[in-house]
Amino acid sequence: MSKAMKIAIVDDEKDMRQSISQWLALSGFDTETYASAEDALRGVGNDFPGIIVSDIKMPGMDGMQFLKKIKGVDSALPVIMITGHGDVPMAVEAMRIGAFDFLEKPFNPDRMTELAKRATSARRLTLDNRALRKELSDGTAIIQKLIGQSPPMERLKEDILDLGQADGHVLIEGETGTGKTLVAHALHAVGARASKNFTLISCSAYEEEALSRRLFGPAQEDEPIPAMEQARGGTLVLEDIEALSHALQARLLTAINEQGNPAETRIVAICNLQEQDKTCESVLRPDLFYRLAALKIVVPPLRQRGEDILSLFTRLSEQFADEYGCDAPEVSAQEAAQLLQAPWPGNVRQLINVAERAVLQNRRGTGSIASLLMADTEDTRPAMTTEGKPLKEFVEAFERMLIDNTMRRHKGSIVAVMEELCLPRRTLNEKMAKYGLTRSDYLN
Repeated sequence: MSKAMKIAIVDDEKDMRQSISQWLALSGFDTETYASAEDALRGVGNDFPGIIVSDIKMPGMDGMQFLKKIKGVDSALPVIMITGHGDVPMAVEAMRIGAFDFLEKPFNPDRMTELAKRATSARRLTLDNRALRKELSDGTAIIQKLIGQSPPMERLKEDILDLGQADGHVLIEGETGTGKTLVAHALHAVGARASKNFTLISCSAYEEEALSRRLFGPAQEDEPIPAMEQARGGTLVLEDIEALSHALQARLLTAINEQGNPAETRIVAICNLQEQDKTCESVLRPDLFYRLAALKIVVPPLRQRGEDILSLFTRLSEQFADEYGCDAPEVSAQEAAQLLQAPWPGNVRQLINVAERAVLQNRRGTGSIASLLMADTEDTRPAMTTEGKPLKEFVEAFERMLIDNTMRRHKGSIVAVMEELCLPRRTLNEKMAKYGLTRSDYLN
C-alpha cells in the first residue's frame, strides 16, 4: 500500500483548519495545519509529498500572494483554494495563476475529498516522474542494476550502450521476468533523451477505448494527459505491445509516421510473446512491426546466464536477510548446482521469489533450496534444464560464489577469508582477479 499523501491546510481560522483537517484525516489523508501563509511557506518546500488546501482571504499574506509564492517554490505543487461566497472571480484568477481548483464556502465535504484525491493522484505522478528522472540521469547507475558478468549479459549491456545513442524506435523481446522494462529504462538513461520525459504505458492494463484515450486523447477530466503528448521529445515505452488491437496499431503507426525523421518521440516497444507459440512479428501488422523493430534487443533468459544465477541469488538473499533481520542462507555445492541447472521459466522474477522464501525458511530453520525449486514444478525431482553445462562451469560458479560470500561475511578481511577457505594469499588473489572480485567492494 502506498504511503498516504500529506495535505497542508492553510487558514487563519482555527475552527476551519481543524474541521478540514478532521474530515480529510477521516478520508485517509495525513494532514498538517498552518495558521498563516508565512508559516506554510516555511513548512512546505520543493518536492513536498502532498498538496495544499488554502483559504484566499487571510490577514498578512493572503491566499493569492501565497499561491504565487508557492508556485515559485514548486510550480507543479497542486493548491486547492477556498473562497467565500461571491468571490468566484477571484477564484478564477487563482486558477489562471496556477491553482489546481477551488471550493466556494460553504462547501460540500465530499467534494473536497474528491478534489483532494484528484490532486494527490496528480502529485504522486509528478513526484514519481521526478524520482525516475533523477535515477535515470545517471546512465551508469542504471546499467549497474543489470547485474551479471556472463557473456549474454555483457552483450546486452553493449547493445544498450550502442542503441541508446541511436535515435530509432526499439523493440525489446524476451521471456517473462527477464527485466525488459529495466532495459527500457537503461536505453533512455544512456541516450541523448535522458533529460527528457520518460513515459511508460502497459497496453494490457486498459480496455481498448481507455487505452486509446491514454495514448492519443482526448483525456477525460480525471485522466492524465495523453501519453504521446506527455512523452513528447523523450521516450514512450509501450509494454505488452502485442495487446494493441488492429485499430490502435493503425493509430500508432500513423502517429509514428507523422513525427517525421528523426522522430520527435522515441518509441520503445516491449513484447512478451517470445516464449509462446506466436511471435510479436506475427501479431503486429507488418508495417508497424518493421517501424518498431528498426532496432532490436533480445534480453537473455536466466537459464543462459551461468554464474550470474548464483551472483543474483547471493545479492537478493542478502537484501531479504537485511529486510527480515536474519541471516542469509548458506548455499552448499549441491544447492549451487541445482540453482544453476534449474530451468527458471519465470526468470529473474522467479529467482527473486525463491531467494525471499529461502531467507524465510532459513529464519525458521527449516526447508531447503531444493524443496523451493521443486515447489515451482509439477515434478517431484529438482527441476533441471535441458541446456547442459560443463562441469568446469559449475565448479567456477560455485567457487566464485563461495569467495564472494566469505568476503562479504568478513567485510573484506583477506586474512579471515584465507583462514576460512584454507587458501594461501597468492591463490586467493589469483582467484579474486579471475572472478572480478575486488577487496574494496566489501569494505564498510
